[in-house]
Amino acid sequence: MKATPEDIPLDVVYEDEYLAVVNKPAGMIVHAGAGHEDRNRGTLVNALLFRFQQLSELGGQARPGIVHRLDKDTSGLIVVAKNDEIHRKLAAQFASRQVKKRYIALVSGWPPAEGTMAAEISRDRLRPRRMTTRREGGRAAVSHFIMRRKLDTRYGKFALLDVTIETGRTHQIRVHLSSLHHPVVGDTLYGAPRVLRVQSAHHKRPTEEGEQLSLNRNFLHAAELEFMHPATRKTLHFECVLPAEIQNFLNDLEFSPN
Repeated sequence: MKATPEDIPLDVVYEDEYLAVVNKPAGMIVHAGAGHEDRNRGTLVNALLFRFQQLSELGGQARPGIVHRLDKDTSGLIVVAKNDEIHRKLAAQFASRQVKKRYIALVSGWPPAEGTMAAEISRDRLRPRRMTTRREGGRAAVSHFIMRRKLDTRYGKFALLDVTIETGRTHQIRVHLSSLHHPVVGDTLYGAPRVLRVQSAHHKRPTEEGEQLSLNRNFLHAAELEFMHPATRKTLHFECVLPAEIQNFLNDLEFSPN
């Protein structure tokens, strides 16, 4: 299945003749396939083909330029290769764990101040859309987290984390945090509630039924990316702030009326 160009706005953070770095919005699939075979429109690849025209072909006709991926409902930085040689060299950096990636996640509850998750990840046999750490023989996966801030809100307790990953398995951060019983807020696939409701213990008046918050995406954002440019050999470092929709959600979560 060959991807086709489509005129979709892109937030291009960096571009040269060899590669580009894009800030992907939540809700956009990176490429068709992996359960989205019928979704060959509106993907990041469609937008990339329209904007850059020439991309690497190592990933095949459905995934031109794609060196690594982000989940549909995860936003943030992704690097794209414009030719096969650059693609190979970037892929080698990812494989040898030379690329630095930092994510910001909001999770339910208060995990430890810092920690490392090294549980293997494999496909859940009973629920194929999910990954799991509960099966033997999965792929090695390592994630590290540091708590940036504790939140004790009228909707419950939450924590804002910095997460770095050594590997890039499917749903890695989401399944690792869920395995600690601290799912990413908004991630209903891995146990987060669909709606947050005011808890009466944090309220000075009776809880009203309409007081609730919801997020139609995961509170997970690829905020920082660092790698060596395969052609110039210079270190490239990029950061992008939280998108407005999750920054506003965080503000609403923390707001406590008198």
